[in-house]
Amino acid sequence: MKAIVLKEPGGSENLALENLKKPDLKENEILVRVHAISINPVDVKTRNGGAMYHQLKSEQPLVLGWDISGEVEAIGSKVKKFKKGQLVFGMTNFPGHGKAYAEYVAAPEEHLTLKPEGITHTQAAATSLAALTAWQVLYHEAQVTTKQNILIHAAAGGVGHFAVQMAKLMGRTVSGTASYKNATFLKEIGADRHIDYTKEQIEDIATDIDVILDPIGGDTTLKSIECLRPGGKLISIVGGVKEEVMAKAKDKNIQASNYLVKSSGNDMKKIAELLDSRAIKPIISHVFSFTDIASAHQQIETGKTRGKVVVVV
Repeated sequence: MKAIVLKEPGGSENLALENLKKPDLKENEILVRVHAISINPVDVKTRNGGAMYHQLKSEQPLVLGWDISGEVEAIGSKVKKFKKGQLVFGMTNFPGHGKAYAEYVAAPEEHLTLKPEGITHTQAAATSLAALTAWQVLYHEAQVTTKQNILIHAAAGGVGHFAVQMAKLMGRTVSGTASYKNATFLKEIGADRHIDYTKEQIEDIATDIDVILDPIGGDTTLKSIECLRPGGKLISIVGGVKEEVMAKAKDKNIQASNYLVKSSGNDMKKIAELLDSRAIKPIISHVFSFTDIASAHQQIETGKTRGKVVVVV
Protein backbone atom coordinates (compact mmCIF):
# COMPACT_ATOMS: atom_id res chain seq x y z
CA MET A 1 0.00 0.00 0.00
CA LYS A 2 1.02 3.64 -0.40
CA ALA A 3 1.75 5.60 2.76
CA ILE A 4 3.33 8.90 3.73
CA VAL A 5 6.32 8.33 6.01
CA LEU A 6 8.06 10.93 8.16
CA LYS A 7 11.76 10.37 7.46
CA GLU A 8 12.96 12.69 10.23
CA PRO A 9 11.55 15.60 12.20
CA GLY A 10 11.54 18.92 10.40
CA GLY A 11 9.90 20.55 7.41
CA SER A 12 7.16 19.20 5.16
CA GLU A 13 9.83 18.03 2.71
CA ASN A 14 10.51 15.20 5.18
CA LEU A 15 7.16 13.59 4.33
CA ALA A 16 7.88 10.86 1.77
CA LEU A 17 5.55 8.64 -0.26
CA GLU A 18 6.54 4.98 0.19
CA ASN A 19 5.15 1.49 -0.41
CA LEU A 20 4.52 -0.36 2.83
CA LYS A 21 2.98 -3.67 3.76
CA LYS A 22 -0.70 -3.56 4.68
CA PRO A 23 -1.10 -3.53 8.47
CA ASP A 24 -1.77 -6.81 10.24
CA LEU A 25 -5.03 -6.92 12.17
CA LYS A 26 -5.34 -7.53 15.89
CA GLU A 27 -8.42 -9.37 17.05
CA ASN A 28 -10.21 -6.17 18.09
CA GLU A 29 -9.30 -4.13 15.01
CA ILE A 30 -10.86 -3.37 11.66
CA LEU A 31 -8.91 -2.76 8.46
CA VAL A 32 -10.12 0.42 6.77
CA ARG A 33 -9.54 1.24 3.14
CA VAL A 34 -9.08 4.97 3.52
CA HIS A 35 -10.89 7.46 1.28
CA ALA A 36 -10.04 10.71 3.09
CA ILE A 37 -7.94 11.95 6.00
CA SER A 38 -7.91 15.19 7.92
CA ILE A 39 -4.83 17.25 8.77
CA ASN A 40 -4.62 18.87 12.21
CA PRO A 41 -2.15 21.21 13.93
CA VAL A 42 -0.95 18.27 16.07
CA ASP A 43 0.16 16.56 12.84
CA VAL A 44 2.34 19.53 11.98
CA LYS A 45 3.72 19.88 15.50
CA THR A 46 4.60 16.18 15.57
CA ARG A 47 6.24 16.43 12.15
CA ASN A 48 8.38 19.27 13.48
CA GLY A 49 9.58 17.14 16.41
CA GLY A 50 7.10 18.34 19.03
CA ALA A 51 3.71 17.13 20.26
CA MET A 52 3.62 13.31 19.87
CA TYR A 53 6.99 12.90 18.15
CA HIS A 54 9.01 11.77 21.17
CA GLN A 55 6.59 8.98 22.05
CA LEU A 56 6.39 7.83 18.41
CA LYS A 57 9.94 8.22 17.16
CA SER A 58 10.94 4.68 18.10
CA GLU A 59 8.09 3.26 15.99
CA GLN A 60 9.38 2.96 12.44
CA PRO A 61 8.24 3.61 9.82
CA LEU A 62 6.58 6.63 11.42
CA VAL A 63 3.28 7.36 9.69
CA LEU A 64 1.50 10.47 10.96
CA GLY A 65 -2.20 11.21 11.18
CA TRP A 66 -5.25 10.15 13.19
CA ASP A 67 -8.40 11.17 11.26
CA ILE A 68 -9.82 8.75 8.71
CA SER A 69 -12.96 7.99 6.75
CA GLY A 70 -13.27 4.92 4.59
CA GLU A 71 -14.62 1.42 4.03
CA VAL A 72 -14.18 -1.67 6.21
CA GLU A 73 -11.95 -4.07 4.25
CA ALA A 74 -11.60 -6.77 6.92
CA ILE A 75 -12.36 -7.36 10.60
CA GLY A 76 -10.52 -8.99 13.48
CA SER A 77 -11.76 -12.21 15.06
CA LYS A 78 -13.40 -10.47 18.05
CA VAL A 79 -14.90 -7.46 16.26
CA LYS A 80 -18.63 -7.16 16.98
CA LYS A 81 -19.66 -3.67 15.85
CA PHE A 82 -18.68 -3.67 12.20
CA LYS A 83 -18.70 -5.87 9.13
CA LYS A 84 -16.91 -5.79 5.81
CA GLY A 85 -18.19 -3.16 3.40
CA GLN A 86 -19.51 -0.70 5.98
CA LEU A 87 -18.41 2.93 5.82
CA VAL A 88 -16.77 4.26 8.97
CA PHE A 89 -14.93 7.32 10.27
CA GLY A 90 -13.23 8.67 13.35
CA MET A 91 -9.98 9.39 15.13
CA THR A 92 -7.86 6.31 15.67
CA ASN A 93 -5.27 5.59 18.36
CA PHE A 94 -4.96 9.09 19.78
CA PRO A 95 -2.82 9.69 21.69
CA GLY A 96 -0.62 7.09 20.04
CA HIS A 97 0.43 5.93 16.60
CA GLY A 98 -2.62 6.45 14.37
CA LYS A 99 -0.83 5.76 11.06
CA ALA A 100 -3.61 7.52 9.15
CA TYR A 101 -1.51 8.76 6.22
CA ALA A 102 -1.96 5.49 4.34
CA GLU A 103 -4.27 3.69 1.94
CA TYR A 104 -5.11 1.16 4.66
CA VAL A 105 -5.35 1.69 8.42
CA ALA A 106 -5.84 -0.84 11.20
CA ALA A 107 -8.03 0.77 13.88
CA PRO A 108 -9.54 -0.53 17.12
CA GLU A 109 -13.29 -0.96 16.60
CA GLU A 110 -13.90 1.10 19.76
CA HIS A 111 -12.39 4.18 18.11
CA LEU A 112 -14.65 4.48 15.06
CA THR A 113 -18.31 4.74 14.19
CA LEU A 114 -20.49 4.38 11.10
CA LYS A 115 -20.42 7.22 8.60
CA PRO A 116 -23.87 8.72 8.10
CA GLU A 117 -25.45 8.36 4.67
CA GLY A 118 -25.41 11.63 2.78
CA ILE A 119 -22.15 12.70 4.43
CA THR A 120 -19.11 12.45 2.17
CA HIS A 121 -15.85 10.86 3.23
CA THR A 122 -14.27 14.31 2.99
CA GLN A 123 -16.83 15.76 5.41
CA ALA A 124 -16.54 12.78 7.76
CA ALA A 125 -12.74 12.90 7.93
CA ALA A 126 -12.97 16.63 8.70
CA THR A 127 -15.35 15.91 11.59
CA SER A 128 -13.06 13.70 13.64
CA LEU A 129 -10.24 14.98 15.90
CA ALA A 130 -11.38 18.60 15.81
CA ALA A 131 -15.05 17.84 16.44
CA LEU A 132 -14.18 15.20 19.03
CA THR A 133 -11.99 17.72 20.88
CA ALA A 134 -14.77 20.31 20.95
CA TRP A 135 -17.31 17.73 22.14
CA GLN A 136 -15.13 16.26 24.88
CA VAL A 137 -14.09 19.68 26.20
CA LEU A 138 -17.61 21.09 26.31
CA TYR A 139 -19.56 17.97 27.26
CA HIS A 140 -17.14 15.98 29.44
CA GLU A 141 -14.47 18.32 30.77
CA ALA A 142 -16.34 21.61 31.16
CA GLN A 143 -19.73 19.97 31.74
CA VAL A 144 -21.40 23.12 30.51
CA THR A 145 -24.87 23.94 31.76
CA THR A 146 -27.65 26.11 30.38
CA LYS A 147 -27.41 29.90 30.41
CA GLN A 148 -23.62 29.89 30.55
CA ASN A 149 -21.41 32.31 28.67
CA ILE A 150 -18.79 30.50 26.58
CA LEU A 151 -15.69 32.06 25.03
CA ILE A 152 -13.96 30.16 22.25
CA HIS A 153 -10.57 31.32 21.05
CA ALA A 154 -9.59 30.81 17.40
CA ALA A 155 -13.29 30.29 16.78
CA ALA A 156 -12.93 30.13 12.99
CA GLY A 157 -10.37 27.31 13.17
CA GLY A 158 -10.78 23.55 13.15
CA VAL A 159 -11.72 22.94 16.79
CA GLY A 160 -13.17 26.42 17.21
CA HIS A 161 -15.80 26.30 14.49
CA PHE A 162 -17.13 22.99 15.81
CA ALA A 163 -17.11 24.29 19.38
CA VAL A 164 -19.17 27.33 18.39
CA GLN A 165 -21.80 25.14 16.74
CA MET A 166 -21.91 22.65 19.61
CA ALA A 167 -22.11 25.31 22.32
CA LYS A 168 -25.04 26.94 20.54
CA LEU A 169 -26.77 23.56 20.31
CA MET A 170 -26.37 23.32 24.08
CA GLY A 171 -28.17 26.66 24.42
CA ARG A 172 -25.18 28.73 25.48
CA THR A 173 -24.24 32.31 24.72
CA VAL A 174 -21.08 32.10 22.60
CA SER A 175 -18.32 34.64 22.00
CA GLY A 176 -15.51 33.84 19.60
CA THR A 177 -12.15 35.42 18.87
CA ALA A 178 -11.00 35.69 15.28
CA SER A 179 -9.63 38.29 12.88
CA TYR A 180 -12.00 40.87 11.38
CA LYS A 181 -12.29 38.93 8.09
CA ASN A 182 -13.96 36.06 9.95
CA ALA A 183 -16.62 38.18 11.69
CA THR A 184 -19.40 37.28 9.25
CA PHE A 185 -18.35 33.64 9.23
CA LEU A 186 -18.65 33.39 13.02
CA LYS A 187 -22.14 34.84 12.90
CA GLU A 188 -23.10 32.35 10.20
CA ILE A 189 -22.09 29.37 12.35
CA GLY A 190 -23.96 30.72 15.37
CA ALA A 191 -21.64 32.92 17.45
CA ASP A 192 -23.42 35.63 19.38
CA ARG A 193 -20.39 37.90 19.50
CA HIS A 194 -17.21 38.27 17.46
CA ILE A 195 -14.09 39.66 19.13
CA ASP A 196 -11.34 40.88 16.80
CA TYR A 197 -8.18 39.88 18.66
CA THR A 198 -6.07 41.98 16.26
CA LYS A 199 -7.71 45.23 17.34
CA GLU A 200 -9.43 44.61 20.66
CA GLN A 201 -8.25 43.66 24.12
CA ILE A 202 -10.09 40.45 24.84
CA GLU A 203 -10.04 40.90 28.60
CA ASP A 204 -11.73 44.31 28.26
CA ILE A 205 -14.61 42.98 26.16
CA ALA A 206 -15.27 39.41 27.29
CA THR A 207 -16.15 39.57 30.98
CA ASP A 208 -18.03 37.31 33.39
CA ILE A 209 -17.35 34.27 31.19
CA ASP A 210 -18.19 30.81 32.56
CA VAL A 211 -16.09 28.58 30.27
CA ILE A 212 -13.18 29.32 27.93
CA LEU A 213 -11.82 26.90 25.33
CA ASP A 214 -8.21 27.76 24.52
CA PRO A 215 -6.55 26.27 21.41
CA ILE A 216 -3.80 28.91 21.29
CA GLY A 217 -1.75 28.94 24.51
CA GLY A 218 0.86 31.48 25.59
CA ASP A 219 -0.35 34.99 26.41
CA THR A 220 -3.86 34.12 25.26
CA THR A 221 -4.18 31.55 28.05
CA LEU A 222 -2.89 34.00 30.64
CA LYS A 223 -5.14 36.85 29.51
CA SER A 224 -8.13 34.51 29.55
CA ILE A 225 -8.00 34.42 33.35
CA GLU A 226 -9.17 38.05 33.36
CA CYS A 227 -12.28 37.13 31.34
CA LEU A 228 -13.62 34.50 33.73
CA ARG A 229 -15.99 34.94 36.63
CA PRO A 230 -15.02 33.38 39.98
CA GLY A 231 -15.63 29.65 39.71
CA GLY A 232 -15.25 29.76 35.93
CA LYS A 233 -13.33 27.18 33.90
CA LEU A 234 -10.39 27.64 31.55
CA ILE A 235 -9.55 24.60 29.44
CA SER A 236 -6.52 24.62 27.16
CA ILE A 237 -6.08 21.96 24.49
CA VAL A 238 -2.49 23.01 23.75
CA GLY A 239 -0.96 22.74 27.22
CA GLY A 240 -1.37 26.46 27.86
CA VAL A 241 -2.12 26.06 31.57
CA LYS A 242 1.35 26.33 33.03
CA GLU A 243 2.65 27.40 36.45
CA GLU A 244 1.98 31.13 36.06
CA VAL A 245 -1.55 30.50 34.80
CA MET A 246 -2.26 28.04 37.60
CA ALA A 247 -1.12 30.51 40.25
CA LYS A 248 -3.21 33.32 38.82
CA ALA A 249 -6.24 31.06 38.43
CA LYS A 250 -5.97 29.93 42.04
CA ASP A 251 -5.91 33.53 43.25
CA LYS A 252 -9.11 34.26 41.33
CA ASN A 253 -10.89 31.00 42.25
CA ILE A 254 -10.84 29.77 38.67
CA GLN A 255 -10.50 26.16 37.52
CA ALA A 256 -7.72 25.95 34.94
CA SER A 257 -6.69 22.72 33.25
CA ASN A 258 -5.14 21.22 30.15
CA TYR A 259 -7.08 18.66 28.15
CA LEU A 260 -5.97 16.10 25.58
CA VAL A 261 -8.58 14.54 23.33
CA LYS A 262 -8.90 10.75 23.38
CA SER A 263 -10.19 8.31 20.77
CA SER A 264 -13.76 7.28 21.54
CA GLY A 265 -16.19 5.49 19.28
CA ASN A 266 -19.02 6.33 21.67
CA ASP A 267 -18.34 10.04 21.37
CA MET A 268 -17.90 9.68 17.61
CA LYS A 269 -21.35 8.11 17.45
CA LYS A 270 -22.81 11.24 19.07
CA ILE A 271 -20.93 13.39 16.58
CA ALA A 272 -22.20 11.22 13.71
CA GLU A 273 -25.76 11.85 14.91
CA LEU A 274 -25.12 15.61 14.87
CA LEU A 275 -23.67 15.34 11.37
CA ASP A 276 -26.55 13.21 10.14
CA SER A 277 -29.15 15.67 11.43
CA ARG A 278 -27.13 18.60 10.02
CA ALA A 279 -26.96 20.07 13.52
CA ILE A 280 -23.25 20.63 12.90
CA LYS A 281 -21.46 21.16 9.63
CA PRO A 282 -17.73 20.89 8.88
CA ILE A 283 -16.32 23.86 7.01
CA ILE A 284 -13.62 22.60 4.66
CA SER A 285 -11.45 25.35 3.26
CA HIS A 286 -8.85 23.25 1.43
CA VAL A 287 -8.74 19.78 -0.14
CA PHE A 288 -5.45 18.28 -1.32
CA SER A 289 -4.43 15.09 -3.07
CA PHE A 290 -2.56 12.37 -1.20
CA THR A 291 0.64 13.06 -3.14
CA ASP A 292 0.42 16.75 -2.22
CA ILE A 293 0.16 16.24 1.53
CA ALA A 294 3.12 18.59 2.08
CA SER A 295 0.96 21.46 0.80
CA ALA A 296 -1.74 20.49 3.29
CA HIS A 297 0.82 20.78 6.09
CA GLN A 298 1.99 24.13 4.77
CA GLN A 299 -1.58 25.42 4.78
CA ILE A 300 -2.02 24.46 8.44
CA GLU A 301 1.29 26.19 9.22
CA THR A 302 -0.06 29.54 8.00
CA GLY A 303 -2.17 29.63 11.17
CA LYS A 304 -4.96 31.22 9.12
CA THR A 305 -7.03 28.25 8.02
CA ARG A 306 -10.78 28.65 8.28
CA GLY A 307 -12.29 25.34 9.32
CA LYS A 308 -10.56 22.19 8.13
CA VAL A 309 -7.95 20.86 5.70
CA VAL A 310 -8.65 17.45 4.15
CA VAL A 311 -6.60 15.10 1.98
CA VAL A 312 -8.27 12.71 -0.46
CA VAL A 313 -6.53 9.32 -0.63
